[in-house]
Amino acid sequence: MKNIQNITSDLIYLGVSDRKLSLFEAVYPVPEGVSYNSYLLKDEKTVLFDTVDKHCFEQFFENLEAGLDGKNLDYLVINHLEPDHSALIKEVIEKYKNIKIVCSQKAKQMLFQFFDFDFDIENNFVVVKEGDVLSTGKHELTFMMAPMVHWPEVMVTYDKTDKIIFSADAFGSFGALNGNIFDCEVDFASKIDEYRRYYSNIVGKYGTQVNMLLNKAKNLEIKTICPLHGLILKENISNIVEYYSKWASYTPELNSVLIAYASVYGGTQNSAEILAFELAKKGVKNIKMYDVSMTHYSYILSDAFKYSHIVLASPTYNNCIFVKMEQFLSDIVAHNLQNRTFAIIENGSWACNCGDNIKKTLENLKDVKFIEDKLTIKSTLKENQISELEKLASEIVNDLK
Repeated sequence: MKNIQNITSDLIYLGVSDRKLSLFEAVYPVPEGVSYNSYLLKDEKTVLFDTVDKHCFEQFFENLEAGLDGKNLDYLVINHLEPDHSALIKEVIEKYKNIKIVCSQKAKQMLFQFFDFDFDIENNFVVVKEGDVLSTGKHELTFMMAPMVHWPEVMVTYDKTDKIIFSADAFGSFGALNGNIFDCEVDFASKIDEYRRYYSNIVGKYGTQVNMLLNKAKNLEIKTICPLHGLILKENISNIVEYYSKWASYTPELNSVLIAYASVYGGTQNSAEILAFELAKKGVKNIKMYDVSMTHYSYILSDAFKYSHIVLASPTYNNCIFVKMEQFLSDIVAHNLQNRTFAIIENGSWACNCGDNIKKTLENLKDVKFIEDKLTIKSTLKENQISELEKLASEIVNDLK
């Protein structure tokens, strides 16, 4: 059965939510599922903006046919070619053989990496570049290139008539849609953590490119943002843009401390717990702690984008960093985190060298600094080391100030 909703009198939401998916991109837990958003503009010419994941084939085509309501499909706009949005492109083109495919030059090149077509579609392409305009009747669509947000072929489309931006993966979020497709229909503030987790893990490496897109969009009048995942944004546009500006510039949201620890037999954990209490006694609020072995690193990375100061506590393992901590650090580096202060607690029962390896892993990140005195423990924290831990807490607090 069809499941479509009107966004405006001319624009229809065709998206599908997947609540069976456990790992997005086979990596990121999505306990609340994910939505794949697709949109249909009905004007003198009809325009489909992107498709959905292949697992949603049946529902998508039921929605598309219901939205068209007997009309032909004239244009397919490809804003982003990643398969969770493009998987059904071949079926759309083969069903509507005279359709015009509107995309960037890079998207045209990449399209044939994913699909083989039964007929020549060269004449179907309308390749657009920065600032090109497509009129569909009363609607005027303008195209802005957004390479590496977060693939090289990405573009966004702006409907000048209704002031709507189709933002590809920008401004998206994890989480299925539950009937309410607009931000004004939910408690949006409660969704920010998942917006940040989506941004930091999917787009986070490309802050420079995100800033370029934000600069292009800042002079546009935008009444609605239609992303490829998550809620359609109307009331919280300035709010989400402010968050994106911080995330893209790697500016912490919170001047506080994130403690990420790994612990095999409890000694490292105990030190991290005592440090947290010392920080609290010295007035630090909103401290966050994670056991990196128990929490998926995508959640910890999200808070690394949020917090200004990060304490890393790890035992030495195989003469290096404990494997789960090493995985988390690799993720920090891969996502280009910047402008943070790190403190280190290292543990080793006989050869304690993980602290130096942690610092070496992170020191090439941009604009990072380290609290000078790391805390070294051998198996367990001893009473005569409490003063060292208190000193570390004081140094962190002084740096926070």
